[in-house]
Amino acid sequence: MTELKLPSFDYAAIAPILIMVGAALVGVLVEAFVPRRRRQLVQFLLALATLVAALVMVVVNSGKGLTTAGAALAIDGPTLFLQGAIIVLGIMALLLVGERSVERGGPFVAEAAITADSAEDRRQASNANGATEVFPLMSFAIAGMLVFVAANDLLTMFIALEVFSLPLYLLCALARRRRLLSQEAALKYFMLGAYASAFFLFGIALVYGFTGGVAAGGGGSVDFSTIHRSVTESTASPILLFAGLALIAIGLLFKAAAAPFHVWTPDVYQGAPTPITGFMAACTKVAAFGGLLRVLYVAFDGSTWEFRPVLGAIAVLTMLVGAILAVTQTDIKRLLAYSSVANAGYLLVGVLAVSKAGLSSTMFYLVAYGFSVIAAFAVVTLVRDADGEATHLSRWAGLGRRSPLYAGLFTFILLAFAGIPLTSGFMSKFAVFGAALEGGQTWLVIAGVLSSMILAFPYLRVVVMMWLSEPGESTPSISRAGAMTKLALAIGVVATLVLGVAPAPLLDLANSAADFVR
Repeated sequence: MTELKLPSFDYAAIAPILIMVGAALVGVLVEAFVPRRRRQLVQFLLALATLVAALVMVVVNSGKGLTTAGAALAIDGPTLFLQGAIIVLGIMALLLVGERSVERGGPFVAEAAITADSAEDRRQASNANGATEVFPLMSFAIAGMLVFVAANDLLTMFIALEVFSLPLYLLCALARRRRLLSQEAALKYFMLGAYASAFFLFGIALVYGFTGGVAAGGGGSVDFSTIHRSVTESTASPILLFAGLALIAIGLLFKAAAAPFHVWTPDVYQGAPTPITGFMAACTKVAAFGGLLRVLYVAFDGSTWEFRPVLGAIAVLTMLVGAILAVTQTDIKRLLAYSSVANAGYLLVGVLAVSKAGLSSTMFYLVAYGFSVIAAFAVVTLVRDADGEATHLSRWAGLGRRSPLYAGLFTFILLAFAGIPLTSGFMSKFAVFGAALEGGQTWLVIAGVLSSMILAFPYLRVVVMMWLSEPGESTPSISRAGAMTKLALAIGVVATLVLGVAPAPLLDLANSAADFVR
């Protein structure tokens, strides 16, 4: 009789994951047992405390390099760096989610089951407290992201993908205003996400079949060490392997919002509650690229020449599509969505350097972009009229005359997105382009510079509109920002400035963390 051996767990190493899962489960109990009038405060404090505790454990684990949970999870430098980034950016997003002073009841619908555009929907839009289920949903999503960047085999990665995707589908549908747009965004995200997950799972099956001749016992395997041995040692035809990699990449590139798998991005960014849009733009991108880096740098490390040309073409397409379509946008959230697409292309340039410099510069870029994009969406939450957020660009004309402080902060963030010196955007692009040049990917750098020039136009158009146009009757005012929105915005703006003026500490930290456990 075969003895069942349970895998060993290093509970300290996986403590951040356990803390977030525990917080999510406790949050569900809070929904059931805590009175409604106290639920908002309890849920917010619970989520904030557990995020801080998880961040402390990430710091405590720094320097570790091990695999645990039966080698399903790898706790190493990139894992801890990206987990820390997800948690810090998650705290910023939580501040926006928990804000209730900008709009009475917050940005979320009071009851998810309320029929859109009904009398009850119109009533709740003005005076009902928002749903508090968003806090445990965020905790579940962050827990999934923490597992995703630590996954050391494809099956664990797939499970983590679903764990953080499903809460996001729900969160996108919970906007207090423009309910039909929000529900449409969630449905599109869910349907396309299901297809992407199916591609990912089919890719796992193909890779499993290819590794059968290398894995111990003669069966297939989806752990990264076995895949790497298959790439370097197998004499079989690599058709199954590269078909599997292609399908897995589709699933990852969908989450990263890379072209041509980006079509969900503008609709979802526009329809989702703005704090959730910021959360997705920052944290989901960190998780997606964390998974992509581990797949390419660990599992498929020996096949660089095979995947570089195809992913390079996708990077160029992503940069150009994002930049060109951003020029045509008339809604600020859709503009930022296409900006996110273009930034996914710049991140791919760093990934395709396939070097330690490429890894560290990509991780630096993810952190710098995350701070800036959450700050940008924090400003978007404040530009409002009687019907809620005013996101059409024509409504932003003359905004600098009515609120020079917030218009100035938004201008600074847009200049960072454009890559102007003394901002984190400039240092991020400089780092990834420099790594790509060292890796011989000059053609990607040329495409990146050209797309950056194109992308500067829509940013500058918004700046000109805010400062050089006269305010009209339809120009909205800036709502009085609550303390949590002010704090999130201040963190984002200060980080954008500091990482542009003195990026060395974070670059050094990223460089010291750029070693995968294999």
